Amino acid sequence: MSDWRGTLDALVRERGRALYGYAYVLTGSREEAEDLLQDALVRTFRTARALRSVEAAQAYVRRAIATGFIDRGRRAAARPRVVAADADELRARGAAVVGDHGPRVDEALDLHAALLTLSPRERACVVLRHLEGLPVADVAATLGLATGTVKRYLSDGVVKLRAVLPDVDLEGEETVQVDARPGGAR
Repeated sequence: MSDWRGTLDALVRERGRALYGYAYVLTGSREEAEDLLQDALVRTFRTARALRSVEAAQAYVRRAIATGFIDRGRRAAARPRVVAADADELRARGAAVVGDHGPRVDEALDLHAALLTLSPRERACVVLRHLEGLPVADVAATLGLATGTVKRYLSDGVVKLRAVLPDVDLEGEETVQVDARPGGAR
């Protein structure tokens, strides 16, 4: 088996579920997530790219997923739009789980519906930062954006999420450490 084929096989076997989960959180649809992941894998490996490790391949595919998702959002924005559904209607569409699984499922469905109200870039930034736990600098590197741009998308996204879900808890807000110089001078 050629080198890239071995890497692809190991990537799908070891990290396929995580990559699919990432695509699903972004798209909100099983079918779209499968298509997005497949497209990202094809884009990554169509030129027999020499990726040295599964970790490098995963990072490349994750970026291809994010880029593909944002590109799909751009293409969709150029098409005529249907009136957006409200959060209850979105929740009803995604509520395929029987109500016996407790409040955590309800919270997850509410968060998922709220994430679907964000723009593609805001959603990608919020998912990478708050659900995947990446630092802002890594989110910026993954999406190919400036850190200030990522912070802006995060800020706007969190404001929109809190408008829909006032009790949303996004742990681990990144702060900037300020080092005071001796004598109080900056």
